[in-house]
Amino acid sequence: MRPADSIPFLQDKIQGIGSALFYNLGGGVLKFPTTIVSIIKVDELANIWFFTNRPEQQLQEFDRQFPVHMQFYRKGKGYYLQITGKAYIITDPEELNGLIGLSDEIKEKAFKEMVLVKVKIGSARYYINQPRFTYKHNFMGLLNRFYTWLFKEPARQEPYVFQPLARLGF
Repeated sequence: MRPADSIPFLQDKIQGIGSALFYNLGGGVLKFPTTIVSIIKVDELANIWFFTNRPEQQLQEFDRQFPVHMQFYRKGKGYYLQITGKAYIITDPEELNGLIGLSDEIKEKAFKEMVLVKVKIGSARYYINQPRFTYKHNFMGLLNRFYTWLFKEPARQEPYVFQPLARLGF
């Protein structure tokens, strides 16, 4: 898959799950805690936009950009994602107004109680979940499980790795 084709694929998969675990990998003294975030938007430039709770400390004391890791998983989906990239704290009200589809109430609440964060995707690993056992609970199912346990090697699922490049508009 070409990098330009991977952006719509990642947009679809991230929006399909909708939330992620957000890990701050920065080396600063003050760091955002690991938290669950709800995704607002994934744009065409491979940026993930979301809000996180505003820390008690002054926002100016935090690094404006830092490396992050995000894990997207939802029970019942046939896939999950692990994304690494660079996060940027957005404090400019014009960038918040540029996000289409947000109500005025959310925009007002954004700079008082929450922090807008943009994550530029560096690499994404896409894994497909397969059910481990789909055997029946009868004698043939028992024989099948025993045969599988005895002779077959466990299939290790390798991820699909994407490193999206932003489109330049050509």
